[in-house]
Order: sequence, then C-alpha cells, then structure tokens
Amino acid sequence: MASASPSSITLQNTSAQKSTIIPSFSPRKPLLTNISVIFMCRPIRSNGVRSLRVARYDEVVVDDEIDKIRRLQNGSDVRGVALEGEKGRTVDLTPPVVDAIAESFGEWVIKGLESENGRPAEGARVSLGRDPRISGSVLSVAVFAGLSRAGCVALDIGLATTPACFMSTVLDPFAYDASIMMTASHLPYTRNGLKFFTKKGGLTSPEVEEICDRAAHKYANRLAKVSTMLATPPTRVDFMSTYAAHLRGIIKERVNHPTHYDTPLKNFQIIVNAGNGSGGFFTWDVLDKLGADTFGSLHLNPDGMFPNHIPNPEDKTAMALTRAAVLDNSADLGIVFDTDVDRGGVVDAEGNPINGDKLIALMSAIVLREHPGTTVVTDARTSIALTRFITDRGGHHCLYRVGYRNVIDKGVQLNKEGVETHLMMETSGHGALKENYFLDDGAYMVVKIIIEMVRMKLAGSNDGIGSLIEDLEEPLESTELRMNVIAEPRQAKAKAVEAIEAFRQYIEEGRLQGWELDSCGDCWVSEGCLVDSNETPAAIDAQMYRAKVSDEENGQYGWVHIRQSIHNPNIAVNMQSTVPGGCRSMTAVLRDKFILPSGMNRTLDISQIDKYLGN
Repeated sequence: MASASPSSITLQNTSAQKSTIIPSFSPRKPLLTNISVIFMCRPIRSNGVRSLRVARYDEVVVDDEIDKIRRLQNGSDVRGVALEGEKGRTVDLTPPVVDAIAESFGEWVIKGLESENGRPAEGARVSLGRDPRISGSVLSVAVFAGLSRAGCVALDIGLATTPACFMSTVLDPFAYDASIMMTASHLPYTRNGLKFFTKKGGLTSPEVEEICDRAAHKYANRLAKVSTMLATPPTRVDFMSTYAAHLRGIIKERVNHPTHYDTPLKNFQIIVNAGNGSGGFFTWDVLDKLGADTFGSLHLNPDGMFPNHIPNPEDKTAMALTRAAVLDNSADLGIVFDTDVDRGGVVDAEGNPINGDKLIALMSAIVLREHPGTTVVTDARTSIALTRFITDRGGHHCLYRVGYRNVIDKGVQLNKEGVETHLMMETSGHGALKENYFLDDGAYMVVKIIIEMVRMKLAGSNDGIGSLIEDLEEPLESTELRMNVIAEPRQAKAKAVEAIEAFRQYIEEGRLQGWELDSCGDCWVSEGCLVDSNETPAAIDAQMYRAKVSDEENGQYGWVHIRQSIHNPNIAVNMQSTVPGGCRSMTAVLRDKFILPSGMNRTLDISQIDKYLGN
C-alpha cells in the first residue's frame, strides 16, 4: 500500500497489527476518488498460532457480521450510523459496508435487465445523488467502487433530491437504468443511508432485503484487501437543472397565465425553508425563474450539520420559523422541505401550519377537483374527520399500513385492480400521485399546491389555499408515545413483534373492554391493517394493529394504533380521541390492563407512558 498522504489518518488495528488508511473529509472538499479500504477479519488461533490468512470464519463471527448489514435495512431503505457522535450508537454504515451494498444493487440491476431483455446486459448506467451530509463524500466513493465492481457505469449527480434521482431514470436525455440516493432524510447528521430506484419506481422491502442479504455475505466473506480506488472517476452530470426545468414547465403549462405565461408567479411571495438540506434549488431554480418573490426564505444553503433545526416538515421549530417568516413578510405561502425533498409541508397566508392530516386534506381537495370520485390511500393514523372530509367531496378513503412505501404500493395495486386511485399520502408528509409515476416528491406536491393557489387568484378569489380545508375538523386530542425494546439489537425485532401480537391477543380475548380490532375502513384489508385479503397480499415489513375504542356514554370516541418501528428498536403508539381526557384514559388501559398484566413491561421501557400519565 502506498504511504499515507498528509491529509490521511492512520488507524492502528491492535489485534491484527495492521494499519488501515482512510482519508479525512470535509463537506467543502471535492469528491474523493482514491480511497483504499482494507476489509479486516477477526484473527483466530490455530494450534496456538495467530493467523490472518483465514480460510474460514468461526460461524458465530460470520453470523454476527451478516446480521450487522441485515439490520441496516429499514423497510425499503438502508439506514445506519455513518459518523461517531451518538451516545450508545456505534458506526455501522462504513465504506466497506456501502461498497458491498452498492455492488449487490448493481448486480441486481444487471440481473433484472438481462431477465427483462432476454440477453446479457453490459454497462448498466446507475446514477448517484446525495444530500449535504458530511459523510457523503467518503461513502459516495464506496458506492462508485461497488457499482464499478458489479460492471455498472456510474454517473455522479452530486447534491440532489430523492425524487430527482428517480426522475433521472425517466427524463431524457438521461433515462438511466437505475439510481441511488444517499440520504437519511430528517435523521441526525451522524446518520446516512441509501434509497434505490429503477425505472419502475422505488424498490420494495423484499427487494432491498434480497440486496442486503447478498451484501451481507459479500461483506462477511471478504478476507483480503478490496480496493475502492477508482481507476476512472465517475462521470459528473448536471441533472438538477433538467429536473428544475421540468417542474417549471409543469407550472407554466398548467397555470397558462393569460398575460405572462413564462412568469406565472409574478406578484406572489413564497417563503421556502430548506432546512440546510437539498431543497434550496426550488427557490432559485424554480420559483425565482417563474417570477416569484422569495425574499425571507430560510436556510437555503446546504449544510450537512443542519445547524438551525431538523429538516422535517413535522418539526415544530421548522414550522414555527416558517410561520414567522410568512407573517413578517405578508407572504402568500410558506414551504418546508425535509432534507432530501421527498416530503414537504406548507404554511398558508394566515400563518396556519399545514401538515399531517391537514396536508392530506389539502391535497385531497385539489385532486378530487381534478378526478371526482377517486380513492385516496393514507396510513392508518389519520383521523375519522379526514375520512369524512374526503367522502363529503365524493371521494373514497382507503386506510392502510403505516409506511410510505406501503401506502404507495397499495395505490399502485388498487389502480391495477381497476380502482381509480390518484393520491397516496402518509401523515409524515410523503405524498405520491398517479400522474407523477407514483413518486413521493415533496417538490411536485408543492407544485400542485402553487398551481391551485394561482388558479384561485386568476378566478377572482382572494382566499388563500387554507380556505380549501377550513371545514376539516381536528381531533380533540392526539398523541404519540414510544416504548423502547429492552433487548440486544439482533433480538429487538422479534421482541417487538411478540409484544404487538400479545396486544392483538388481549383484544381478541376481550380483556380490554370496549376495544375492538379495526379493519381500517372499506379497503380490502383485514386483521388490523396487516393482511390484504386479495390474491396478491403485500409483504409485511412491520407488525401493527389499530383498535377502535368505545364506551357506553360516548360510543366510539377514539382509536389506538400500535406498531413496530422499522427505523429504531421501539414500538410507537398513536392515539386520537374526540372526548376530553380520552387519550389519557386509553393510555391507562393500555398500561394497566395490558402491559403490566402481560409482563411486557419487562420487555418494553414504558417510561414515556408513565410520564404521560403523571406517574
């Protein structure tokens, strides 16, 4: 190995008596293309002799190494800790791991192309975009190395959004075979991850599981040096300009302004809060070029440390700052993007935050004007009032399993079965439309809202977009609680499933009076949002149930949704109530009638529940 450069760091592996040279990195430096990574194995002793020339792993070590990568799968994504800095969390998304995953994805893409075309596939083109996280440069090189080893041609988009990565597979003249987005969405700067796309859309959880399984075996069985030195740097492409022009074209065409076609947003002031993520482009490459006044916009410059607030439309600080900017500037609209812009939220001209159920209602109102009678798919945490809002406008509401990929896939399935479904939205802000490749694109969703806002103005209305949801009732009470699973990481998933299945059993046996498993509406779903009753049931990525809660005095007054988190070793409990004190009452029943009698308090940390109940 060549000697380390002055900008390199030498880490001494005392057990192996070898040094691994890894480069230092900075978010301001250009992409590195000359990393060498040594895949180290645990030394073993044979007849008392220490040896690194290992012909076989101890089975426990192999299983442990394989399990590490498998645990990085989070539904249809891969997410892990890329940098030190989190208490109690060790770095597990390393360059060797990412290299193995990227190579496995590249092989999976090539295999798919060969199966589809009936002939060998050579030089499959795969693009990579990333958010501004400071671990992105080093991990990007590992992605390029893995793709190259798989026989793919790598294209570097650079700073990008998740939706843009997918669009790079369909927009000419690019139309790549596949794409990877490197992001961990709204999670801390120490995290990072990968999202995968082909021309057909985002990969499903079983597909990502297959890729991670293949990568796990690669990673565990590499006993020699595997170099990620790139003989040829990846081709750098400017796709974001094409993507921005695509969004501008949609606004111009659909507004069709009678006096200034090319600047349909003239005389509108729109505030953007990009949270120092990848969404700044929407201000200067979309809104500004369409004539909008964007003075007062916030945190547009990419900064992988996210110094101002969590880039998340659900974050209270992000919404509060955006609301203040809208009111201070008398703006027409405020926009909040998450880090990779696959989610968004808005603030209306009156300063009212619109996210969660309100955002779903707003998008439903817009879509139902364009497609009367369509079905709207949401996750099972939405309110009874939202169902009434949708049905009052002639639509149909299908509640489904939590998880944006689950919601989107359900919409795809319904359309294939002849059920017209134009909108799929999760309460977290992921919103996908049939007209846009079933892609959860925060920028495209905001484009739809902006177009409606301008159309209303052209029609003579001075009401802002908030007027479209003024009749949406809000639940009197709503809360979310978390219970951490007390177990080793490799056992946490099984323990969470055990607890959730015990919850189901308690309800079915009538031990929780007034609680009944909810089928979540007329949506081809049974057993509490778990099992599709059609001929092609979707794979289950996380266990969950929803129970409707009633009493003699109020009838059905609330619901409780309990689910296994796919991102962290915990169980989330969501609940809503239409009567005062209902959430506290349901929480008390959950603890005193289920968790304690079942002994699940030995498996679950219920400190949040105790605190909520005031104990």
